[in-house]
Amino acid sequence: MPEISLVLLVGVVAGTLNAVGGGGTFVALPALVATGLSPVTANASSTIALVPGALAGAWVYRRELAPVGGTSTSALTTTSVIGGALGAGLLLVLPSASFGAAVPWLLAFATALLAFGRPVSRVLSTGSTGSGTATGAVGAVALSPRTVLVAQFLVAVYGGYFGGAVGIMMLAFWSIGLGLDTAAGNPMRIAQIAALNLSATALFLVASDALRTPAVLVAMLVGAVIGGFAGAHLARRLPARLLRGIILTVAVSMTVLYFLRG
Repeated sequence: MPEISLVLLVGVVAGTLNAVGGGGTFVALPALVATGLSPVTANASSTIALVPGALAGAWVYRRELAPVGGTSTSALTTTSVIGGALGAGLLLVLPSASFGAAVPWLLAFATALLAFGRPVSRVLSTGSTGSGTATGAVGAVALSPRTVLVAQFLVAVYGGYFGGAVGIMMLAFWSIGLGLDTAAGNPMRIAQIAALNLSATALFLVASDALRTPAVLVAMLVGAVIGGFAGAHLARRLPARLLRGIILTVAVSMTVLYFLRG
């Protein structure tokens, strides 16, 4: 029972982090491994458990979704669904050792993009007449909708395979590639995480061992739903600068911890 209570609490924290700025996987995954699950099963269980929280957050933000980089919401979501399913399939059939070694570097790259994306975007767009198409865009680099969708597909594959900091990677790319403000992009970030994790979950429920520990899974799931609702409402009330600071703090912390662990 104490173990289940701890998993429930971790689920609340993870769901809140995902809604506010990302990073829930890095809290949920170690907790599930500590219960005795294998890393692959723990990763699948984490994805399954965090989906309802992501859906809860997306529901809160449903009226604030705006197209990203000239792409329609439906096109971006479809791309995320397909990429998430492919990434989940790769997790189940490929060894994770080599990708695990690359995770700290991927996180470092994403964190750097998130930290310096807007200034770099302004420099790159100096002298450009384009003002950007996305809501909240500032000095956007004019990437085509096709480029945005290709990048989103690759990010979604990563999200389905591992999931850690996938939302941070989305915001980093949207920031440097489109000049999209972090706060303006947060509703779409949550929606796309929900989409890619939903398709990954469909595969994990059928092909992984996640359902062999139903009590642990349900405890994490319930906690994530509570955290998802609370975090989404909290994020809507935070100033843009504070929200960006929280996201950057989570990103830097996760990157440092993964390098230390490696």
